[in-house]
Amino acid sequence: MAEISYPFAEANDTGGSQMVSQVQWQAMAGMWGGDRVDFALTSESYSGASLPFSSRVINGRTVEIQPGRAWVGGFYYQLTAAATVTIEANPTDKARKDTIVLRADVVKGSVNLAAVKGQPSASPIAPQPQRNPGQVWEMVLYEVDVPPKDGAITPSGQAPFKMPPPVSTPWNTRSASTFQQVGTFLYDLDNNGGDTQYEAFVGRDGYVVTRHFGKSRPYTPSLVNARSVPSSGVTLAGRWRWVAPGVVYFSVNISNATSKPIENTGGSAALGFKLPQTADGSTGQVFTGLLQNLDYNSNMPNFMDVQGYCFKGNGAQHVTMFVPNLSSLKEGLDTLRVIPAKSEIIFSGMYEARVFG
Repeated sequence: MAEISYPFAEANDTGGSQMVSQVQWQAMAGMWGGDRVDFALTSESYSGASLPFSSRVINGRTVEIQPGRAWVGGFYYQLTAAATVTIEANPTDKARKDTIVLRADVVKGSVNLAAVKGQPSASPIAPQPQRNPGQVWEMVLYEVDVPPKDGAITPSGQAPFKMPPPVSTPWNTRSASTFQQVGTFLYDLDNNGGDTQYEAFVGRDGYVVTRHFGKSRPYTPSLVNARSVPSSGVTLAGRWRWVAPGVVYFSVNISNATSKPIENTGGSAALGFKLPQTADGSTGQVFTGLLQNLDYNSNMPNFMDVQGYCFKGNGAQHVTMFVPNLSSLKEGLDTLRVIPAKSEIIFSGMYEARVFG
């Protein structure tokens, strides 16, 4: 029959099957999740010996594996007492990389520890695990460095571990995160429509938004050190979004459509604009923008670079703007002290925000 489905309470003539073969079970169980050790890494730190399937080398070439549980190729495996695998000697003058795997053998009908021998080489590469449904499926626990001339072997852990399942919240995601385990992803579905849909992570460093979904968020890039901003004719428009943990993308348009310039508060005070999130001040951060001034107002060019700078320190809430000296390139950059009439400034880019303090 072309249509086969399982498992049902009883077999029928429309393709439904009651019994499930090992091959059918593997195909079905593989949909539940990939290979992994059945242990969630929810603590901020672990010692190697505290993890399932921890290892130590005994008698030179024997690796002792401690108890653990795992899901391998659609089958569950438990090691209830310490077991050993032997790494074959390497008398050659070239190094080798072996692996220690959990091998699900469908024909044999069991999952067992096994050592897989690599090839000696000047640049050795560990053998890739077999992944053949219905036959042999392997999950690597350790890569083993096997030096030439029977040198001392060194296993290094390579096993994938289970992690806490992701959760979604209709709202209050930040406060809900305090009740989740370390290593949990949360999704704010914004079911009350008051914010933006986003993904967050509870990690060793604390809670952090990892990325926004959907539309970017509007904000007003208020001017800093501006003496007088006309109540009409000036547009301060900004968009922003989290694009990675602690990383913001933003774009800003400062448009002065009036016939009067926007001046600074006096002296050499630099005009600036507010950021959507406080910038990290560990190193200081630099931004690039443009000034479009088609009428050459305020004796400034029609099109020129504007450099933005967030000073090194505890964090900056605004970008300070600088432009090339109008008289001499030798003078470098000067603080921007005026936004000409009928001009606009555009900035866009990414920066690291001060998330963790």
